[in-house]
Amino acid sequence: MEELIIQAVAKGIASIYGAEVDVNTIQPQKTRKEFDGDLTVVVFPFTKIAKKSPEQTAEDLGKYLVDNVPQITNFNVVKGFLNLSIAPEYWLGELNTIAQNKTFGQAAPSGKTYMVEYASPNTNKPLHLGHLRNIFLGFSVAEILKANGHEVFKTQIINDRGIHICKSMLAWQKFGNGETPQSSGLKGDHLVGKYYVEFDKAYKEQKTEKAKKVIELKKSCDDKKSFVNNELLKDLQIPPHEREDLWNILEESLSIDKIKNHGSGFNFFIPIMLEAQEMLLKWENGDKEVVDLWKKMNAWVYEGFDVTYQTMGVDFDEIYYESDTYILGKDVVEKGLAEGHFYKKEDGSIWCDLSAEKMDDKLLLRADGTSVYMTQDIGTAIERYKNHPNLNGIIYTVGNEQNHHFKVLFTILKKLEYKWAEECHHLSYGMIELPDGKMKSREGTVVDADDLMAEIVNDAKLMTQERGHLDGLSNAEKDELYAQIGLGGLKYYLLKVDAKKGMVFNPEESIDLNGNTAPFIQYAHARIQSLLRKANELNYSTSYTDAELNEEEITLVKLLKDFPIVIKEAGENISPATLSNYIYELVKTFNHFYQNVPILREEDKNKLAMRLVLSQSVANVIASGMKLLGISVPNKM
Repeated sequence: MEELIIQAVAKGIASIYGAEVDVNTIQPQKTRKEFDGDLTVVVFPFTKIAKKSPEQTAEDLGKYLVDNVPQITNFNVVKGFLNLSIAPEYWLGELNTIAQNKTFGQAAPSGKTYMVEYASPNTNKPLHLGHLRNIFLGFSVAEILKANGHEVFKTQIINDRGIHICKSMLAWQKFGNGETPQSSGLKGDHLVGKYYVEFDKAYKEQKTEKAKKVIELKKSCDDKKSFVNNELLKDLQIPPHEREDLWNILEESLSIDKIKNHGSGFNFFIPIMLEAQEMLLKWENGDKEVVDLWKKMNAWVYEGFDVTYQTMGVDFDEIYYESDTYILGKDVVEKGLAEGHFYKKEDGSIWCDLSAEKMDDKLLLRADGTSVYMTQDIGTAIERYKNHPNLNGIIYTVGNEQNHHFKVLFTILKKLEYKWAEECHHLSYGMIELPDGKMKSREGTVVDADDLMAEIVNDAKLMTQERGHLDGLSNAEKDELYAQIGLGGLKYYLLKVDAKKGMVFNPEESIDLNGNTAPFIQYAHARIQSLLRKANELNYSTSYTDAELNEEEITLVKLLKDFPIVIKEAGENISPATLSNYIYELVKTFNHFYQNVPILREEDKNKLAMRLVLSQSVANVIASGMKLLGISVPNKM
C-alpha cells in the first residue's frame, strides 16, 4: 500500500500541476491515533510545485487519490498533512496474507553474521539477579537478530581466573573440611560461592584484629616517634609512609572502622589476602596442586551453571575461558606497536594514543610485559573473528559500568583496521536494585538466581491454584504451566524496560495478571486457544469468501501488519523492549476487540470465520513474539 500511494501521489502531482516530483520526497507514514485515517502523506515538499498553501495542496491531492485509487475511500486534511482512509477490502487482503504466511515476521537471510556475548560469569559465585537481566537481554537479542535474517553465534567468556577465584579456593582449603556438592547437597556454584563469602568474613575478622592491635599500640606509646618505629607495625606490614598518618588519625579517634579504612596497609597486608595472592602466583606458574584444585572447583561451578541455564531456557553456541584468552592480545599489541598503531614508554610499557578521540591514553602491556583486561579483550575479539571469518560484528551484553571500556576497545580495534569493529556494539544496561537497595556478592547479600526463579515459579503456582481453571491438567502439565507463568513473568519484567535504564525489581508485580506483564499476555494467548477449541468442537469453518472488516478488526490487522517492522526495529536498535511493548499493545487491542465484537455468537458465517482467522493470527504473533523474548505461552491457563 505504501508503494502504491507513492506512485499514485507522483502521478497525481504530474496530472494536477504538470510537474514531476522526486519520489524520495513522498513518504507515507501511519496516521497518528488522534486523527482519522490509515496512512498520512506530508505535502510540504510539494507546495513550491503547486504554488498553493499546504492545506490546498493536500485538498487537491486528496481528491485526485480518492478518484483514481480504488483502495483509497476518503481523506481529511490537517494543516499540511493528508490523512488517507484505506478500503476495508485491502485490510482483509492483508489479513489473508498474514494468515497464510507460516513464517510471518521472519526476514529473508541477510548474509550477515553476528556474535552475541552474554552471561560471562565469574566462577567464584553463583548467578544472581543482575546476571538474569544480562542473560535474558543477550539471549533475546540473539533471537531477534536471527529473526532479522542474520546468522548468530551465542557466546560467553567465563572469568575463571584471578584473585577472586583464589579467594574461594583458599577459603575451601582452610574451612571446607573436604566438603563437596555431593556431601553438602549444594549445587556446585552455590558451594563455591559459600566459600567466597567465608573468605570475606575471615578477611574482615583479620582486618579488625589488626586494627585492634594498632589501637592497643597507640595506647601504650607516649609519642609519635615510638609509635612509628615500633616493631609491631613492621610485623603487621604497615608501610612506613602510612605510619605517621595512622598516628594522626588515632590522635583524633580510636575508632576501629576509621583505622580499617585507612590506606593500603589495611586493605592488602592481611594474612589471608597475602595467602590468596600467593595462591594466584602459584596458579600462574602452573603449580600442580593449585591447578588441580582450580580445575576441581571450577568443574563444580560449571555443573551448577548448566542447571541454572537449563532452568532459564537459554543456551550458547561457543564458550571462551579467560584462563585461555588472557594472553591472546599480547602478540596483537606487539604487532600493533611495530606497525605504528601504539607507542612504548621509557619504562617499556605499551600504550594506545587516544588523544584524537579526546580520551586518556590506554595502557595495553605493563612494563613487565603482563597484559591488562583490555589486552585480553582485544585478543579475544580477534580470535573470535578468526574462528568466524564472515563475522560482521560482536554485541557485548555488559552492564553500564563498562561503557568507557568498550568505547576504548572498539576504538583500538578500528585503529588496528578491523572493518568489522565498526559494527561492534556494547549492549549497555542499567543495574537492577531491590526495593531495599543494592546487592553485594562478597557479603552474601545478592539475590541468587536459582532461589529467585524457584520463588517466582512457586508464587505463580499459588496464584494459579487460587484462580482454579486447572481441571484436566496432569501434575506434569501443571508444573510446566507454573514454570511458564513464573519464568515468563520474570523475563518479561526485565526485558520490557529500556535496557539503558536502571530498574527496581518487584517479584510480585512480575506475575500480576493485569498490566504490562507476561501473564497478562499469556492469558490472552490461552483465551484465544480456548476460543479456537470451542470453534473446532462446534465444527465452525475458518473459510470465508468475503467479509467486511469493522474498525476494531482493521485496527488489529494494522497492528499485525506491523510485526515484521517491529522485529526489524528491535534488531536495528538492539532492543527487546521494542518488541515487548508491541506485544502488550497487540494484546490490549485484541482484548478490546474480544469484549466488544461477537465471535462465536456471530450469525454471519463469513464474519465468524474471518474473526476466527484473525484471532488465530493474533495468537500466532503473540507466540512468535514472545518466543523471541525467550518466553513460552501456554494453550491453557
